[in-house]
Amino acid sequence: MFGQISTTTTAPTERGLEDLDAAALAYAARIAGLPPERRQEARDDLVRFALPFAGRLARRYRGRGEPLEDLEQVARLGLVNAVDRYDPERGSFTAYAAITIVGEIKRHFRDRTWGVHVPRRLRDLILEVGQATAALTSELSRTPTVAELSERLETPEEEILAALESAAGYSPASLNAPVGGESSAEFGDLVGESDNALESVDDRVTVSGLLGRLPWRERRILAMRFYGNQTQAEIAARFGISQMHVSRLLSRALTWLRQAMLADGPSAWQAGGADAEAQRVRVSARRSAGRVTVTVAGEVEREPAADQLRRAVVDAVTTGQPTEVVVDLAEVTAMDAVGVAALLAGRDAALRAGVPLRLSRAQSAVQQSLTAAGLAPLRQQH
Repeated sequence: MFGQISTTTTAPTERGLEDLDAAALAYAARIAGLPPERRQEARDDLVRFALPFAGRLARRYRGRGEPLEDLEQVARLGLVNAVDRYDPERGSFTAYAAITIVGEIKRHFRDRTWGVHVPRRLRDLILEVGQATAALTSELSRTPTVAELSERLETPEEEILAALESAAGYSPASLNAPVGGESSAEFGDLVGESDNALESVDDRVTVSGLLGRLPWRERRILAMRFYGNQTQAEIAARFGISQMHVSRLLSRALTWLRQAMLADGPSAWQAGGADAEAQRVRVSARRSAGRVTVTVAGEVEREPAADQLRRAVVDAVTTGQPTEVVVDLAEVTAMDAVGVAALLAGRDAALRAGVPLRLSRAQSAVQQSLTAAGLAPLRQQH
């Protein structure tokens, strides 16, 4: 019976292999018809009997950077898998066990022994490059070039170079390795350099959060000035406002950012900026001999100011049947889209009422906005 087979196996002789095949056949016969819970003893006997065979296969791979004890452990795992999957109808157990054990050992080298993760495709190519390098070195009596390796393996040179570079990932140098000589410095001391901008990281994070609290226009102007390297004149032309107004907006935004960074809790953007100035826009109407003159002064860049202008112009063209309405823009220093929209609403009301509407004495920055909106025909000079 298989249970009486000796477990003292020595060299890999043909007789030993025959005994292993015989032991496997005896194991298969022994467990035939037994329930799974009663097969454990027979399985353990076969595994113990085949352990020397697994050890011999493991010793073939010693000297490759892995401890022999680890290789033997992997080989035993492969042996257990072979015993569990053994089917006597498929042939020799010895051949099947050898393939399973060797495959497990190679898988261990492939997946567990690399110091740096390298894709499997590259790992396989590294082995092929190593074999081709050895063969070509023997043939050419020199180290082969990348082009020669590429031709031998029928692989693009880029992939050959990637494999050669990735080969260093198998056993990377330790950052704690001594540099050498009398110095006590380590390899890691030579890698990298001081980052002088590290101290500014906290400020950058704080500023990025504060920028989100600014109105869209101020954020856009800051980005154009400091990230786009545009001049104030270029920004003014883009927004259709004066360069002086751009300077004021930049100064106001930077002052708020500076104060917010120094404060424990940044306050919301105060329209002691924009909205307060918009509310200080002055709009007045004066009638003289059937003609109405609407005088505007300030910056028409927010809805409150634009609404004042809209109401004043619409009232002027719809009240009292005037012969002409003139909007005097001489003191308007800036006007954006909402201000232009107010004038467009006044033009439409004048067309419906049949009252001539004229825009007078607009500054150059405002003229650009009027021209872009199609209001240039309404301009007149006095």
